[in-house]
Amino acid sequence: MGRLWTTVRPIRFRLYLGLLSALTASLVALGIPQVLEFVVNRLHIGAAAATVWTGGAIVLGLGLVEAALIWLRRVFAVSPSTLVEKDIRVAFYEKVQNMPVAFHDGWGSGQLLSRMMSDINLIRRWIAFGMIMLVTSSVTIVVGMALLIRSSWILALIFFLAAVPVTIIAFRFHREYSYLSRLSQDQNGDLATTIEQSVQGIRVLKAFGRGPSALEGFTEQAEELRRTEVRKATSMARFDMFMFMLPELALGIALFVGLHLVARDAISVGQLASYFATATLVVGPVRMLGMLFGQMVNASTALDRHYEVMDEENRIVSPDAPTRIDPSAARGAVVFEDAHFRYEDAPDHVDDVLDGVDLEIRPGETMALVGVTGSGKSTLLQLVPRLYDVTGGRITIDGVDVRDMDLTALRTLTAVAFEDATLFSDSVRENVLLGADPELSDEEAEELLHLALRTADATYAYDLPQGVDTRIGEEGMSLSGGQRQRLALARAIAARPTVLLLDDPLSALDTKTEETVTGRLREVLEGTTTLIVAHRTSTVALADRVALLDGGRVVAVGTHSELMARSARYRWVIANQEEEKRRDQDIETLTGELDLRGATPSADDTTAGGAR
Repeated sequence: MGRLWTTVRPIRFRLYLGLLSALTASLVALGIPQVLEFVVNRLHIGAAAATVWTGGAIVLGLGLVEAALIWLRRVFAVSPSTLVEKDIRVAFYEKVQNMPVAFHDGWGSGQLLSRMMSDINLIRRWIAFGMIMLVTSSVTIVVGMALLIRSSWILALIFFLAAVPVTIIAFRFHREYSYLSRLSQDQNGDLATTIEQSVQGIRVLKAFGRGPSALEGFTEQAEELRRTEVRKATSMARFDMFMFMLPELALGIALFVGLHLVARDAISVGQLASYFATATLVVGPVRMLGMLFGQMVNASTALDRHYEVMDEENRIVSPDAPTRIDPSAARGAVVFEDAHFRYEDAPDHVDDVLDGVDLEIRPGETMALVGVTGSGKSTLLQLVPRLYDVTGGRITIDGVDVRDMDLTALRTLTAVAFEDATLFSDSVRENVLLGADPELSDEEAEELLHLALRTADATYAYDLPQGVDTRIGEEGMSLSGGQRQRLALARAIAARPTVLLLDDPLSALDTKTEETVTGRLREVLEGTTTLIVAHRTSTVALADRVALLDGGRVVAVGTHSELMARSARYRWVIANQEEEKRRDQDIETLTGELDLRGATPSADDTTAGGAR
């Protein structure tokens, strides 16, 4: 809560005004019973009817003032709190965006989503309402108790004695509800992760007929969450029961004692009326404390979960004094010098994924990277733009260690096309020009878009319902695998990188299309240094040189024909990849047959999927 108070610094003055308005409204409300006492006592001694009118007018005026102050409290607190909510949410998104890939490897997307949406919403509600009302309710109870003592210390003692068990119950409730609140929010995050994974993997679930199993697992998670929510509700209901019962019990006892005191002339009828009117106003905040305690616990838990992410250390950042490379003068010479890498959670007895890689890629050269599955080829590519950082050795571009470069500048020099093409739910145009220079004119952007699509053999985009402005589905799932890969490749081309990193981006294409695309890449990206993970002999043969990655090291470098002639290990890897290629083709054929048996899109479907 202390950290939250620092976060709300820009709106503290408005919150103070909201708190002042709420407190004043509460004190005004407590003034009404005092007016009632005066009127009742005056009437008891035979005062004129004018006393009633005067007292009624005062009460009406106080009521109007109270209503105006409550309105001001909302004006001062609600609107600024939404600005803080936006700032917290943006800061959270920025934090997640800047964190390295290793962070996202360890966090479920549903957990991040629940922290981004539900938890921050709870924090905003606490700022706008809970924090102010907790203070207001506490002050109302204290002032109200003082007024009760003024009316009758004996009756006030009865009310005070009822507050003692309330305090004990509140402490126990806070401890139990804190645990259940955290458990519920974590389970909500896990459930969101399951939903997201099921939606993203719906084709796999359907293809393997695992829908019922997925539903069974989801049902079990949903039932666990339901049980937790029932336990939360039961805990809150038990607390509310005591919060309602004890004050009412105190008022009942006070009624009998008060009547006895009036009969003995120990207090006046006006004092008794004032006592019960004041007690009624105090009971409201006492009851509200239950809800406010629950809201405080929820907000505190949400803050814990929020700061768990915000406190994560980002180890991949720009240096304080980065070495700058002029993009127009960059040559694109990439050198790996004794590069090591191991994942953070790897056991000590496991060898490094990359165990001393030495490799030089000349400016403008196309180098193919070959190795068995799991040899670390994709990891090696991701070290260049610092998606991961080397754990030993270094990587240089034009002689500058990538860790000494500004991250934005480094990732402007490089572009990556992954095998598992990820597209965004946006137009084809926006997806392809994602990494393009934002300063380009409309004409230049259009020309670049056409060049990238033609080079990647993705001109099919012009035949979509709205052409390149057609909005593709989430993650591009409305397109085929080959179409997605070609758009991802076009996106990398449009970035105009100095160093192009291709993680087998043409695996879903047939050999003829691959040769066409590769030929165009050579033409359009002449002078661009290219490192490509290759699983096909056709891709390897088109590279200037080939590097064989084996056992975490580069064990051979040369042209395809040279390595075929002198490296038995290289020949074995190539033969093994040909066997994998044939299996992949069999799977693609089977998948194509399953697609042909599927439902036909409706005629009015205007998505990219409808075009297919």
